[in-house]
Amino acid sequence: MIGRLCGVLLEKNPPQILLDVQGVGYELDVPMSTFYNLPALHEKVVLHTQLIVREDAHLLYGFLTLEERIAFRQLLKISGVGAKLALSVLSGLSLQDLANAVANKEVGMLTRIPGVGKKTAERLLLELEGKFIAAGTVVSGIPVSASNHDIIAALQALGYNDKDANWAAKQLTKDISVSDGIRQALKLLSKVG
Repeated sequence: MIGRLCGVLLEKNPPQILLDVQGVGYELDVPMSTFYNLPALHEKVVLHTQLIVREDAHLLYGFLTLEERIAFRQLLKISGVGAKLALSVLSGLSLQDLANAVANKEVGMLTRIPGVGKKTAERLLLELEGKFIAAGTVVSGIPVSASNHDIIAALQALGYNDKDANWAAKQLTKDISVSDGIRQALKLLSKVG
């Protein structure tokens, strides 16, 4: 998987950009929150990425912050939400506004986003409740640090559900490295299971 790209920005055509990484041009779709904060053309930029492989295409999405990519992945887990809709949500609301909408159950804020009707907004609020990940917010009631984001993601990639991954991350010290955190979390989970 392609997790991060560092290169020179060649083209900006909303919502798509072209990034030259050592002579290879990568086309990426980005949310408008990322697009507006990109540097000028021919300047260097680092993007966190998400590769989505479909039967008819390989699509690459880019984000300036790790929190945006985490939120994008969280949105993709919701039934009926594809990459295009997830990108619209992140383009229509800042991460803080999305977190506030989820916390306050504000359907109206979500229905202002193109492509999000009332039923979709209600499903988003229901599915994201207690799971929304952004800087300084909580995951299932657990405050998370940047390293805990990576630990939780690694545990989920290994097949652990959200509840178990979040529980294990909560047991770790705040200043633990990602590799040590994963190792200790796996030990904790093996004792419980």
